[in-house]
Amino acid sequence: MQTSSAKTIEITLPDGSVRAVAAGSTGFDIAKSISPRLAKEALVVRVDGELRDLSRPIDSDVALEILTFKDDAGKEVFWHSTSHLMAQAVREVFPDVKLAIGPPIAEGFYYDFESEKPFSPEDLELIEKAMGKIVAEKAQYTREEMTRQEVIDWYESAGETYKLDLMENTILDDVVSVYTQSSFKDLCRGPHIPNTGLVKAYKLTSSSGAYWRGDEKNTMLQRIYGVSYPKKNMLEEFVTRMEEAKKRDHRTLGKRLELFTMSEDVGPGLVLWLPRGAVVRNEMENFWREEHLKNDYDLVFSPHVAHLELWDKSGHTDFYREGMFPVMDMDNQNYQLKPMNCPFHIMMYKAKRHSYRELPLRWAELGTVYRYERPGVLHGLMRVRGFTQDDAHHFVTPESMEGELVWIIDFCLHILRSFGFVDFEVCLSTKPEKAIGDDSDWEAAENGLRKALDLSGLPYSVDEGGGAFYGPKIDLNIKDAIGRKWQCSTIQFDFSLPERFNLTYVDSDGEQKRPMMIHRALLGSIERFFGVLLEHFGGDFPLWLAPEQAKVLPITDKVNDFAATVVKRLKAAGIRCSLDDRSEKIGHKIREAELAKVPYMLIVGGREAENDEVSVRHRGPDRGSGPEGGDLGAVSVDELVKKLVSEIESKGLND
Repeated sequence: MQTSSAKTIEITLPDGSVRAVAAGSTGFDIAKSISPRLAKEALVVRVDGELRDLSRPIDSDVALEILTFKDDAGKEVFWHSTSHLMAQAVREVFPDVKLAIGPPIAEGFYYDFESEKPFSPEDLELIEKAMGKIVAEKAQYTREEMTRQEVIDWYESAGETYKLDLMENTILDDVVSVYTQSSFKDLCRGPHIPNTGLVKAYKLTSSSGAYWRGDEKNTMLQRIYGVSYPKKNMLEEFVTRMEEAKKRDHRTLGKRLELFTMSEDVGPGLVLWLPRGAVVRNEMENFWREEHLKNDYDLVFSPHVAHLELWDKSGHTDFYREGMFPVMDMDNQNYQLKPMNCPFHIMMYKAKRHSYRELPLRWAELGTVYRYERPGVLHGLMRVRGFTQDDAHHFVTPESMEGELVWIIDFCLHILRSFGFVDFEVCLSTKPEKAIGDDSDWEAAENGLRKALDLSGLPYSVDEGGGAFYGPKIDLNIKDAIGRKWQCSTIQFDFSLPERFNLTYVDSDGEQKRPMMIHRALLGSIERFFGVLLEHFGGDFPLWLAPEQAKVLPITDKVNDFAATVVKRLKAAGIRCSLDDRSEKIGHKIREAELAKVPYMLIVGGREAENDEVSVRHRGPDRGSGPEGGDLGAVSVDELVKKLVSEIESKGLND
C-alpha cells in the first residue's frame, strides 16, 4: 500500500481496471481524466465503500466508484444537498425559524423547522424563488471539521434547540463535520454534491406537521417536502407520475370502491375490511395457502399474546421495545401483544425432538401482529398498527442453508410474478450498529446470503448496516405500474434465536446439532400488499382478484327473468356476479359498472334472451375498444362461462 508521500497512487475502478494518478487527486480529477461527460455528471465518490465529496483528496491506493444521479446513492446525496439548499432559503425568507433535520427520502427530501405558523402554499412559492437565487450562485458545498464543544457553543449562541439536542443525545463524536454553502452552515456528516448550480429543477411539493423525533410528546415542527433533479425533464416526468399516483391513491380508491374503511372510534391504524375488499383479500390468501402447500410448507397458527418473558428471551423487548404496545397485566402476570410470529414458531419447534431427516422444516402462517406506529407515520394500508404478516420460518441444517436460500428466493419471485410484478430490485443488508451475535457469525451469515444471491443469478446492491438486529437479510423490492419501488419480500438469516432458545436436532452421527433459522416474509403485510396491488392496478384488479367479476345488465324489464338466470348460471360456476335490474337506461348502467371497475359487463336484450346469449363488454385496462377492452360481441352463455372460468383459473392478468 502506497502512502501520501508517493508520487502516484493506484485507483481500482468498478470494472477492475487500475489507474495511476497523482497522490492528492480528488474524485473530480479522476472523473475528468476518465471523460469530460462523467466529470460533468459526477456527484459523489465511493472510496473503499465510503461515500465522500468529489473535492476530497485521495492519498492512498483505493477502490473507487464515481456516482451520478443514475445511482441510488447519488440520488440520495443530491436530494440531501437540496434539503440544505432549501433550509437556507427558508432561513432567508423566515429568519426566525429553528432548524431540525433534513434527510433524503425515497424520492426527494424534507426538512423540519420550528415555525410560529404552518407554511402556506404561498410561503412555499416564496421559498422556491429564494432557492432559485441560491442555485444561480453555484455556491460550493464545503466541508470543515469542528470539535464537539465548538459545535455546542455555536448552537447555544444561535439558540438552535434541536441541533443541540442532536449533539447532546445522538451525535457523540469528539470531532464532527459541518457543511457550508453560500451563507448557510449546517451540522452534517455529508457528503454533498459539488455546488448548488447542479440543481437544475426542483419543486416543493407539500408541508405538514411532524413531531420532533417522531414522538407526539415532543414539539410539533413544520416539515417541508420537495424533489429536485439535475435535468428539467426529470421534474416534468415526476409531476406526471405524481398526478397518476394521485389517481391511484389506495385510500381514495378504497373508499370509492367500498373495499375497506378506518374509524377513529375503532382506533388509528386499524383496518375494517368491507365485503368487497374482503373478497379480494380472501382470494389473495387462498392463493397464498395453495402455493405454500404445493411447495412443502406446513401451515401453523399462533396466539395474539404471550407472556412478556417470551419476548425478553427472544430479544424483542430489548431491541424492539419502541415498536411494541404497552404490557398488559392479567392474573398478576405480564402479557405482550405479539409484534412478531417467530418466537411462537420456535416454541412449536421445541415441542418435540427433531432429526436431520426432517429438515428443512418450512412453517408458514398468516399471523396478525400488532406494532405501535407513531401517529405521524400512519398512512392508509401502507402503515398500520394491526396487520397480518405472511410469515414463514425455515429450520435447516448448515449444509442445506445455501440451497434453501436459493429455493426461497425463487419461490418469492414466483409468487410476486403471479400477482403481476415483473420488475425487481434486490438488496443485501448487513450488520447494523445495534445488533446481537459475534462478528464471526455475522460474517458467515452474510457470506451465505451473498452466495445464495450469486447462485440465483440476481443482480443486487448492498445496504451496509441495514440488517435486522438478529441477522443480515435480503430484501426483494418490486416496481409498480408507474415505476415506484415497494419493499415486500424479506429473507432474514438468524443465528441468534436458535442459540437463545437452545434449538437442536439429531444429526446423522447421533450428535445434537444446532439448526439454522431463516425468517421469510413474502408479501410482507397483507394490508400493505393489498394497498400496493390496488395502486398498481389502479383498482382494475385482474379477473381472479376482482371483487365483482361480472355484472349482468338487462336493457329492458322484459328480459329481467332471463338476466336473472344468467346470474345463477355464472354463480353456479363460481363466478362472482350480480344483476342490475333497475329501470335505468343501459348507458347509465354501463357507466356505473365501469366506475365500480367491474371487468365484464354482460348486456342482455331481446335478441340475446332469445338466443341464450349475452353481449360482452370488457372494461380492459385502458377502457378502450379492441381485444382487451370495449365491446367484444355476443357469445353464448355456456361459452362465456367457459371463458371466464379459464381466465380465473389461469390467474390471467389484465395488464
